[in-house]
Amino acid sequence: MWMQKKLAVMPQAEQALPGRSTPLPVTVLHYVLGTRITPPFPQSMEMALVGMGCFWGVEKLFWAIPGVYSTAAGYAGGFTPNPTYEEVCTGKTGHNEVVRVVFDPRRVSYDDLLRIFWESHDPTQDMQQGNDVGTQYRSGIYVSGDDQRQAALASRDAFARALATAGYGAITTEIIDAPAFYYAEDYHQAYLAKNPDGYCPNHSCGIPYKSPVSAASVKT
Repeated sequence: MWMQKKLAVMPQAEQALPGRSTPLPVTVLHYVLGTRITPPFPQSMEMALVGMGCFWGVEKLFWAIPGVYSTAAGYAGGFTPNPTYEEVCTGKTGHNEVVRVVFDPRRVSYDDLLRIFWESHDPTQDMQQGNDVGTQYRSGIYVSGDDQRQAALASRDAFARALATAGYGAITTEIIDAPAFYYAEDYHQAYLAKNPDGYCPNHSCGIPYKSPVSAASVKT
């Protein structure tokens, strides 16, 4: 990934780069799954949007899950419309590197995706994951609707307790309504399938996620 020193403070809207009105071109079909990464999607599908560091490794995690229809690498949570990778890496767009997951809720639940999210990065690191430092590497869950919001908040609280028991600090993950999603450049899509020897660090805390949904069902 982009290795030069980056700003680790979110810019103000008036400081952000201007961007462009035209979206970056992207191939319609997923390189691995062969399904669409752009709408329309099958009517039964739902979407999740997360940021957890380098989006190359994150996308690979999710496309391997049974029940996931497609994944796409992109940018979200900032101010610059249709940003490029180089612009995001300056820290002057406010965007996060994110992965949009289109999934079949009949085969994989949102809580299942949250488990992958929490167990596969360090949510206590603010504006970084390991040696990747910058606003685009922050931990984030971008929710669509009240059900996702409540599930995300409950999962955060449950994982925070597990982390505290293990001696970790506070979770820094932002949980906000899903902002505009901008596709990353085509070469970023399914990057680690196209480049198997590519950079793919693992910043997991090694702490298992215990679902508050499962706990609630046991109590009842």
